Amino acid sequence: MQETHTSAPGALTVHDFGPFGRRLFSSCQWLALLGGLVFLALVAMSIVSIVGRKLFSAPVPGDVEILQMAAAFASASFFAYCHLNGGDVKVDFFTARASAKTVHRLEALGSALVGLFGSVVTWRALVGALSIREAGETSMILGWPLWLAQILMVPGFVLLALAGFYMLALHLRASALTGARA
Repeated sequence: MQETHTSAPGALTVHDFGPFGRRLFSSCQWLALLGGLVFLALVAMSIVSIVGRKLFSAPVPGDVEILQMAAAFASASFFAYCHLNGGDVKVDFFTARASAKTVHRLEALGSALVGLFGSVVTWRALVGALSIREAGETSMILGWPLWLAQILMVPGFVLLALAGFYMLALHLRASALTGARA
């Protein structure tokens, strides 16, 4: 896993964030923690269901449906925190010898793409959820409305878009400041 190093050219940390960035980071952190708790609950439910199925012929009804719906939310809850924390997958082989200004510009481009991706996925998840709600689709076993699972992903994607655009601005500013010092 790639870690953010303050000595690396173009590396930014939470300490570089302004007031909005710190609030955004805190929101992303809380959502990621909630997603982690959801995954822990899913693991516990799966264990109970598997043991119940094997020992007592009594699995948790709709365990796969619950797993799919909750994992969708939980997965979407990590992306923004990962981006703000510098945990994205990066191939820094090509930028190892680049100047800090060049690295900031490339990071800005990557963050712009993350922001655009987050925006598009937010839009499509929201439209899809509303469409599923209108159609009245429900899960097969439990009869839960499917749109709820999809709409619960939207906050994570909104935060992803905000994180991408925030980091874009931060890297552009850092690039300008780096250029001014050169």
